[in-house]
Amino acid sequence: MKAPDFVYVRPGSIAEALALLADTDADATPLAGGQSLMPMMNFRVAAPGKLVDLNGLAELRGLRVENGMVRIGAMTRYAELLASDDIRENIPLFGLALPHVAHAAIRNRGTIGGSVALADPAAEIPALLLVLEAEIHMQGLAGTRAIAAEDFFLGLYETALQEGEIVTEIVVPARKTTEQFGFYEFARRHGDYAMAGVALKVGGPDHCRIGFFGVADRAIRATRAEVAYRDGGVPAAMAALDDLPFDGDLNAAAKTKRHLAGIALKRAFEGIS
Repeated sequence: MKAPDFVYVRPGSIAEALALLADTDADATPLAGGQSLMPMMNFRVAAPGKLVDLNGLAELRGLRVENGMVRIGAMTRYAELLASDDIRENIPLFGLALPHVAHAAIRNRGTIGGSVALADPAAEIPALLLVLEAEIHMQGLAGTRAIAAEDFFLGLYETALQEGEIVTEIVVPARKTTEQFGFYEFARRHGDYAMAGVALKVGGPDHCRIGFFGVADRAIRATRAEVAYRDGGVPAAMAALDDLPFDGDLNAAAKTKRHLAGIALKRAFEGIS
């Protein structure tokens, strides 16, 4: 199928992009990597009247490390993150997880900000940001604001972004020397959407963060399992997943998701580094 008719605009500045997105009569939608939006348009799942292409905005690209934080522009592509020495050194969890994001062609175009704004429940990025205690920065005509990743993802394709806002930057604390990370996901084929996946960070016996994706309507933290791990190790954490809101889908029933989540958690701990 082909996408319905739309108006295409490529702004030259963030201010111009925000002005275009503020035109509610035009039903405008920002275009980042387009790796999810364009297929959705072709299948007539989405039909925006105007696409505001953010790819010309250099101020939304790139990354830098300063004051113990890694600041990543929203239009930075997965392939750029994977190739970055700064990412390997400061956010090793990205190195574990990003090779599982779709396929090379999609990683060459897909952007971290696009994944954050879409909030696909089966995507890896939202769960990584929950575990890493990241902060999402956004901008609209009313100004800029920042919100913790834990408060940003609200439901199925639902986020804390307000009408007319765009994600501008993702800020992630750089790795501490005591921290180790694990990642594991189940997919029918490598690169397919995850049936169940988990990311984790362990910062010593009293600090553990666990985030699941592909099992509910959004990326979710397993806070009860985190406490159980501190008290009783991996078996206790695996046994403490029953309180999570597992949802069935076309890939697996909720009961199957619960089973896969436990196995994924065990394997992520086994591969921790």
